[in-house]
Amino acid sequence: MHIHILGICGTFMGGLAALAREAGHKVTGCDAGVYPPMSDQLRALGIELIEGFGAEQLALQPDMFVIGNVVSRVRQADGSPKFPLMEAIMEAGLPYTSGPQWLAEHVLQGRHVLAVAGTHGKTTTTSMLTWILEAAGLEPGFLVGGVPMNFGVSARLGAPARPNARTPADQRPLFVIEADEYDTAFFDKRSKFVHYRPRTAVLNNLEFDHADIFDDLAAIERQFHHLVRTVPGSGRVVVNGLEESLTRVLHAGCWSEVRSFGAAVSDFSARGEPHDFEVLQQGHPVAKVEWALTGVHNQLNALAAIAAAEHVGVAPAVAARALGDFQNVKRRMEVRGSIHGITVYDDFAHHPTAIRTTLDGLRRKIGPDSRILAVFEPRSNTMKLGTMKAQLPWSLEDADLAFCHAGGLGWDAREALAPMGPRAQVADSIDELVSQVVASAQAGDHILCMSNGGFGGIHLKLLQSLQKK
Repeated sequence: MHIHILGICGTFMGGLAALAREAGHKVTGCDAGVYPPMSDQLRALGIELIEGFGAEQLALQPDMFVIGNVVSRVRQADGSPKFPLMEAIMEAGLPYTSGPQWLAEHVLQGRHVLAVAGTHGKTTTTSMLTWILEAAGLEPGFLVGGVPMNFGVSARLGAPARPNARTPADQRPLFVIEADEYDTAFFDKRSKFVHYRPRTAVLNNLEFDHADIFDDLAAIERQFHHLVRTVPGSGRVVVNGLEESLTRVLHAGCWSEVRSFGAAVSDFSARGEPHDFEVLQQGHPVAKVEWALTGVHNQLNALAAIAAAEHVGVAPAVAARALGDFQNVKRRMEVRGSIHGITVYDDFAHHPTAIRTTLDGLRRKIGPDSRILAVFEPRSNTMKLGTMKAQLPWSLEDADLAFCHAGGLGWDAREALAPMGPRAQVADSIDELVSQVVASAQAGDHILCMSNGGFGGIHLKLLQSLQKK
């Protein structure tokens, strides 16, 4: 089959392209401003990338067009379509489908799917779970919205079925997937994860996000319950016992085994610091995790991954040992360089809660005496709308200084950060932001850059400017 992917450079669609290529399909794709790292990964796989969404791409004559959710029916100011290729596909009556739908039909069918959902920590927990299964010799397939450093790629098919396994259920190959609640496509407004039909579903946490498509928290809870409805009776739902929102989701109905984590009364809990803790199963010590990660959020992510792995036969002690070698994901507290005793980090945090937990993790790692300079941009659709601007001072409490890139916002970042007083600065351009940070930085500082985008290459610009200081 020849598939042509519209929006191929997104982390999900790029991973799908890699899986399709590995499965023997011919894959081509297009995107606007074809960009790394996904463009580099795809070209290395021999996948042809086309710049833009021009209608002339119909000449490729693929068997199926796979549509990413970046594509819409929106019109430009002059009335012309922003995505002329999509309009041409529809006018010609050619076959098209969404990425999640294609994945479900051509990759996930017949596999034991382990899906990791949640507002925060999806990529990290998916990577942890995948690594645990890999270390246990189970050779899982996976699709992650990032690049797990233990694997160096965002997706792979994994081992085929195991015909010599004891039961038909054991014969199913394993596939771990990051299960996003964002909508599927412009023609399918269901959350992506309802397509995946998991046998093991992790509900990591749940709070309001994606204000561009959800009206309130209840609307997201409804989508999470749709996911729960797709888990078979022999399946397992792994749920964060600290989240009232997830309690409401399960109270709406659950037909599968439930295992909780996080709370003292949960099936899986932790005793000790996030970097060195015992894993308790129903109150009894069963494993110990010693690793390089910090932060309570990562401790909870680990418990979720351990509980999910147990469902496919991996003992908690085996899972905990594997986590000792877990190398995290690119753009998760990733050190980009150190100049004159000043360390620059890159992190994906873009929601106030994620910003706060990321800062908490760094503070626990470096102690109370070193300074943290938090550099961030409210880039997600939710943050651009200003829905959570009032939470920003709270999210930045662990930072000694905060620097906000306000370019393109429709709300006043200076006003939102005013409660922080002189601890917060705002800039309308990346260059101005770099100048502010470099002027304030001193030896021993930790500069934490947080964005769900490329952030204008700020990491390299900071390192270059610090070198000249």
